Amino acid sequence: MKTKSALTLLFLGLFSFTLMAGETEKTVKSIPGQMPDDVKAVIENRCFGCHNTDSKNDKAKEDLDFKTFDELSKIKKISTYKKIGEVLEENEMPPKKFLERFPDKDITADEKKLLMEWAKKEAESLVKGM
Repeated sequence: MKTKSALTLLFLGLFSFTLMAGETEKTVKSIPGQMPDDVKAVIENRCFGCHNTDSKNDKAKEDLDFKTFDELSKIKKISTYKKIGEVLEENEMPPKKFLERFPDKDITADEKKLLMEWAKKEAESLVKGM
């Protein structure tokens, strides 16, 4: 009986680990392009759930889809980076209604600053390259 219980626990542990590893791999590989690791981590934890092709939130993925972001033209990327900065500056993201249900998804001041600086730097870099 002990062996059966031990095997069951081992199986459950391996199954849980596999699920967690698969979920992490899915999100990390789903955000294309070159992005600093710290920025990518914030986007994965705070933004990607709604702003991706597979999201059930049609408005969010229409406004910004991180899976297809690299496919945008330079002009569209510049305007999107600008919009990212604006919605963060105006405290529009994450939306208050969303945060009522998921308060753990709120963005910290440091994360907000990081994303705003990243978006500004990327937009400026694209403008210089035109």
